[in-house]
Amino acid sequence: MTGRPSSRLLLGAFGVAALGDLGALLADFGPGHAVFKPLLMPLFAAYVAARRGPRPLVAALLFGWGGDTFLLFDAELAFLAGMGSFAAGHVCYLVLFKRYGAGASGARGAGLVAGYALALVGTVALLWPDLPADMRGPVAGYSLLLTAMAFGATTLGPAAGAGGALFLLSDTLIATGVAEWPQLPRPDFAIMITYLGAQYLLARGVLAAAGRTAPEVTSESVPAPR
Repeated sequence: MTGRPSSRLLLGAFGVAALGDLGALLADFGPGHAVFKPLLMPLFAAYVAARRGPRPLVAALLFGWGGDTFLLFDAELAFLAGMGSFAAGHVCYLVLFKRYGAGASGARGAGLVAGYALALVGTVALLWPDLPADMRGPVAGYSLLLTAMAFGATTLGPAAGAGGALFLLSDTLIATGVAEWPQLPRPDFAIMITYLGAQYLLARGVLAAAGRTAPEVTSESVPAPR
């Protein structure tokens, strides 16, 4: 993911903010997390815009910023709003996969469909009894959209496919917290590092696919001087 100096500076700023946020989570320093987390996706979206990436990709990252910000508040309404913002971002990604994806067919495609369908059904079935009653429907609906996004990402190649899988893992870790399952040490760190990797790899896959489909400028397409 290279580009002009301005885009490289923005990517560097995103990297610094990501390291600051992850460091704050490891140190259990809440104020640092509250400062760095809302900076992450705006910086990354600005980088994508500087690279002249597709508008739905910029929108997906900004919806991610909305979700990140809402989830800073420990309230059910904020959690639902954050889930809704992330869901809108997944719709943007699905639009991008339809536009640039190569499609999945044959045994590989069937295997991916079966694998992601099994992951969806199994995860929701296991979480369902432990979720608060009023959260079961929203979590199930969001999980369906998230899984569709993760599967769709595979149509852009390995990088985007890995990004979709990491997003699925990150949000599953959040869901286990809502269900009050036993958590890993520093669960917020695990959630954020997988989430940041997911957004980076998804954007990398989309930018690469968009670059491959961009029309080439040749001497024949440039108007001759008058």
